[in-house]
Amino acid sequence: MKYDTVIIGGGLSGLVAGIALQKAGQNTAIISTGQNALHFFSGTFESLKGDEQRILDLFNEAGVRLHYSPGVRLTPMGTFKESALSLEDIDLFPSPKFARKVLIVNFTGYHDFFSSFLAEGLEKEGMSCRVRFLNLPELEQLQQSPSEMRSVQIARVMDRIWEKVIQEVRVLLKDEDAVVLPQVFGLQDASVPDRIRRGIPAHVVFAGTLPPSVPGIRTLILLKQRFQLLGGTYLMGDEVVRAHTHDGVVHSVATRNLDNHYIEASNFILCTGGYFSKGLVSNPFQVYEPIFGLDVAFNEDRNAWYNPAFREDQPYMSFGVKADEHLHAMEGGKALENLYVAGTLLGGTHPEFGTAAGLAIRTALHAADQILKNVQA
Repeated sequence: MKYDTVIIGGGLSGLVAGIALQKAGQNTAIISTGQNALHFFSGTFESLKGDEQRILDLFNEAGVRLHYSPGVRLTPMGTFKESALSLEDIDLFPSPKFARKVLIVNFTGYHDFFSSFLAEGLEKEGMSCRVRFLNLPELEQLQQSPSEMRSVQIARVMDRIWEKVIQEVRVLLKDEDAVVLPQVFGLQDASVPDRIRRGIPAHVVFAGTLPPSVPGIRTLILLKQRFQLLGGTYLMGDEVVRAHTHDGVVHSVATRNLDNHYIEASNFILCTGGYFSKGLVSNPFQVYEPIFGLDVAFNEDRNAWYNPAFREDQPYMSFGVKADEHLHAMEGGKALENLYVAGTLLGGTHPEFGTAAGLAIRTALHAADQILKNVQA
């Protein structure tokens, strides 16, 4: 099996790079183990100044609607975080106080939506809050087991009964000028959140829940469909177990499902993410990259890996694979000429590209641009 480019990792970075390359005529394959950071996606990006229009166009072509409005977003804990670019159904506010009175609506038996934390946080910002629960017969079967009463399962039901939810919320609504609902709408029909907003006579805000993220999974589905529609190959539920590298060039990789068949390519992009997706692995002595054995920037003093203050930034999250200015991966202090690194696998080694989802997108596009530039040359 031979491709122009093979991308290892099927999350946000891998899909963005894959779409960019496939649009440019590259025969591209993505190898994905399955769950990735999009399952934890908040729905917002930090500012991507200078790249906004390109990103908006790429996502819009995939059916993922974004809006750009520098401000703050509401977190699941009732606090606010700066953001500028977000999915269409995620609100960005000029300031944390977005209403006078707020009705927070949850569903009976749903414990992954923190109504009390939201109320406490909003009241600190000067908003009066009232919390109410909807007891919907359609959710009774899910309520029998806490493992079933999760965001995705609820979202599948909500895609069918969103009109009923509108009516129930309208009954609960008194003099509040805003309603906060859990982010469990529009899993398969992205128009549902907007329909709910139009049906309720108050400002409707969708707040995040515990993972999996419904807007994140919807984004993953749409980006994957776009990549495949462009002719890309998406190898789902597989992982790279070996790589053949010689004289600073990666020639091929072997996967668990295709162990006897090496996948060859002219270029490779490594987008395996951080610790959760095992793009980075740690033991008591080191942090390492398990596929290629790439150079990793980390503090050798293990006591410096973490901050005892739990809510503060944790140092280990900044560790990442070393790469040059063109994002070529480094091995033994030398750049591998056809292996690029993108996404959170880089950690904090390239702060100029941003963090989190912004880092994922910008490095993916940069890696794709480098490959296309070399092809044109």
